[in-house]
Amino acid sequence: MKQLSIIIVNYNVRHFLELCLSSVYEALHNLDAEVIVVDNNSPDDSCAMVKERFPEVILIENKDNTGFATANNQGVAIAKGEYLCILNPDTIVAEDTFDRLYAFVTNTDGSSRKSKKEIGAIGTRLVDGTGKFLPECKRNLPTPRVAFNKIFGNGNDYYARHVKYTENGAVPILVGAFMFLKTEIYREVGGFDEQYFMYGEDIDLSHTIELAGYKNYYLGELPVIHFKGESTAKDSKYRKRFYGAMRIFFKKHLRTNMFQDLVVSMGLFVATLSRKRTEQPPQIAPSAYFIVTQNKNLQKALSETLSTSVVIVEDLDSVPAGAEVIFDANTMSYKAVIERLMEYQDRSLTFKIIPKNSTFALGSNSSDGRGSMIQFMAL
Repeated sequence: MKQLSIIIVNYNVRHFLELCLSSVYEALHNLDAEVIVVDNNSPDDSCAMVKERFPEVILIENKDNTGFATANNQGVAIAKGEYLCILNPDTIVAEDTFDRLYAFVTNTDGSSRKSKKEIGAIGTRLVDGTGKFLPECKRNLPTPRVAFNKIFGNGNDYYARHVKYTENGAVPILVGAFMFLKTEIYREVGGFDEQYFMYGEDIDLSHTIELAGYKNYYLGELPVIHFKGESTAKDSKYRKRFYGAMRIFFKKHLRTNMFQDLVVSMGLFVATLSRKRTEQPPQIAPSAYFIVTQNKNLQKALSETLSTSVVIVEDLDSVPAGAEVIFDANTMSYKAVIERLMEYQDRSLTFKIIPKNSTFALGSNSSDGRGSMIQFMAL
């Protein structure tokens, strides 16, 4: 048996998947682990990239888009790890992420808990591509009242605010972009409910784990990047699936009377209509480009691609607002990249990351929008 199995469900985000896998393998040097990618019939060259760049990955190529829940269950079905990490393809982990998680669950990190037997799933602090905290990584149970208030813009009870985002603590609901748990527990509770196609299954699994007698934990001391916009585009199809998922959850777990059902259904319907005008955030061209690297050839390649000067920089305090900073993962660790994003999140900067041994820089300037990429020729 291996110590850890990492399950990544991918659909049509080839470059984000490459960046994710690059960070994952940098984080597995001290663990006996396997990586399983389940591709849901991506129209891009995700599978070809995995075979070429990461031949050690166990790749499942579905002929149809089976959905997030079913695809994860496929991956777990062949997993050989004592522990699982359900991971989105648009994430970046630090080099010590899995080491610290494994220490936490095996009680070798010095923290005080009643027993490791009580631990259900574990989530980490998620930040977007600009370093800003994503509050959905720790949530409360979405009762009809909580869900109704959230739909109309009052999310005070929706998010688990009793645990500060930088701290560790028990929370009811985690997010499916990053869930770390014992394989035995996942299988005990039946894994993700395949009634859900996408959205809601993480709420369902979190709640089912707690109903089985375990506690879910949030580790605010472990930041992970989740670009989010790549896997959760806010279009009409998203809204239909999300609100449909809430109906499934209420019917399955919460006993509601006819009046509550009517109120929630009306709220979901009205919210769907009111959000149809949601637009993608505008892409604003950076005022200047800077790169953190020791590779002058890389600087030259980017300058030629962008037809403008790209300046090598070490101290980001000197970078003006409106500029874009490109981090070279061949020069600095992914952990350092994550720390820099969080440190400079309020400086009106945008960021991109070049994965190790790659010829593109990738980033996302908003948790609600698609990411952007710079493809360059190696010199």
